[in-house]
Amino acid sequence: METKAATMAPQLDTDILIIGAGPSGLGLAIRAQQAYGSRDVSYAILEKGTDVGGTWQQNTYPGCGCDVASHFYSFSFALNPAWTQKYSMQPEIQRYFRSVADAHGVYPHVSFGTEVVRAVWIEGKAGEAGGSYWEVVTRDVGSGRRGVRRSKVLVSAVGSLSVPKAFEMPGKNAFRGKMFHSAQWDHSFDWANKDVVVLGNGCSATQFVPVMSDPASVGRVRRITQFSRSPHFLAERPNPTYSSAFKLVMRYVPLAMRLYRAKEYAMMERDFAGFSVANGREIREDLTRINTAYIKRMAPEKYWEALLPNYEIGCKRKVMDTDYLASLWREEVELVADDPVVEIVETGVKTRSGRVVKADAIVLAIGFATSQMLFPMEIVGKGGVKLNDHWDQTTQGAAQAYLGTSVNGFPNFSILMGPNTVTGHLSVIYTVECQINYAIRLMKPVIAKLHPKNSWLPWNWISATPNADSVDVKPEAAREDSAWIQREAKKLVWSSGCSNWALHPDSDYNVMMYPDWQFKFWLRSIFIPFREFEYADAETGKVVTRPGLLNKVLRTVIVTGVIFGGATALQRHDVVQGSHLRDVLLGWSHRIGSV
Repeated sequence: METKAATMAPQLDTDILIIGAGPSGLGLAIRAQQAYGSRDVSYAILEKGTDVGGTWQQNTYPGCGCDVASHFYSFSFALNPAWTQKYSMQPEIQRYFRSVADAHGVYPHVSFGTEVVRAVWIEGKAGEAGGSYWEVVTRDVGSGRRGVRRSKVLVSAVGSLSVPKAFEMPGKNAFRGKMFHSAQWDHSFDWANKDVVVLGNGCSATQFVPVMSDPASVGRVRRITQFSRSPHFLAERPNPTYSSAFKLVMRYVPLAMRLYRAKEYAMMERDFAGFSVANGREIREDLTRINTAYIKRMAPEKYWEALLPNYEIGCKRKVMDTDYLASLWREEVELVADDPVVEIVETGVKTRSGRVVKADAIVLAIGFATSQMLFPMEIVGKGGVKLNDHWDQTTQGAAQAYLGTSVNGFPNFSILMGPNTVTGHLSVIYTVECQINYAIRLMKPVIAKLHPKNSWLPWNWISATPNADSVDVKPEAAREDSAWIQREAKKLVWSSGCSNWALHPDSDYNVMMYPDWQFKFWLRSIFIPFREFEYADAETGKVVTRPGLLNKVLRTVIVTGVIFGGATALQRHDVVQGSHLRDVLLGWSHRIGSV
């Protein structure tokens, strides 16, 4: 006879395992506690770094800051009335996320210095208690020691800007000075009176170049030479400091912060109208005139050609000017756009014309590997299929996911900041909160099975949350969503001809941008078409049906009628007037009204 132990799945270490303690990982952990109840759900976070904050803990280069207003680059459930300026710098943003993690008791759930090597979906067998689960192989960053974690739900919250783009160039190992990526800033390097070469001209470069060349600083560089491959539109960005009176209003006046956030949202959301190739031309032409005039007003004329793009505004990410254009007037700063670096030499870099530029350090401001989603983790789903192999077979190697979150064949798995979730005009925190809302609603039946409630109560019958072992988006739904995204993305400015980080290098897929208004993304996270998902119970081998909205409405009407009818009949016949039973019935009817 088969023993009981033989039919039991290994014990879970936690209900929800989250990879990454950045903003999206923190948000998911906190909202899961709030939605499911801290006593009803357990979670753990694996973080390879030394603190929470994600990109704001990792990126510490000089001048690092945010190009989204802080009152909107923050969680809706953790508003901060004390922001010091409209666009905050990295130290203040990092303090904010630390404070949120501390206030909600997240730190005890985080394993720092721990990275995920591999995650495998273990399919449960019929009759096996415990069902399916994720088995995750971890590695201690310090010791290299490996371990295993098991969870019912797995969430990737590593983000799309977590892996610096690899740098390959002849002679790079010959350089005798310092060489580092801007996201891996070497703080042991003292740039005072040193020669620095910068490769790249994206957002990070435009932030640290002004700081390193600041004449007011006693530690400014002797010379900084920046090599630019292609120009970006630079927009004016006033950054007012908030007064004490403003902070008091934000803190004590009811709804003040909510209204201020709503204003910031409306101002940013309206920019989406300009992305349409067919209908947004007039908007883009106005913005082009404004940005061109600004660049010509702020930068030396000798650099105008290098700074003014010849592509549609919006095709590449807009860069906010943080005194970068003003820094180009300084004698210490040189911008080179027509003589690219072709080789690294012992003392610096060599350009196509044969010029050798001396350097004590080379800073790589070349961006991130956005097309290598979840790299270098190995995620293995149903049937032993690896995530990258799945994308190779279905979308020419381009990362795709339903609402940027769910991938067919990978049950109980969510990707936060996944493919096609970036907007180019709004806050990623807003997008992440929408994804979190979606993931929590989607996983509710799975959590319900782990922590069953008293199902005889009428409001539980109304909500009708079934017990399920797993949930997976149906293949046809995933295909239709991906096809819609790619079809709509081709109508927008990102596909107008420039080379940008949104497009997969080996196909014509857009892997980054969401091609619609963000309020629609939010609506999709609330009104989930559950018919496009398959809930299953591994123990019975049956598919579980989750009732839709109409079904819930009918259930509400039926139960409300029964309760009100019963209470009225009891009262009319004077059977239990003033009794506890009648109070309970009326209490139920009140509870139903709040479901």
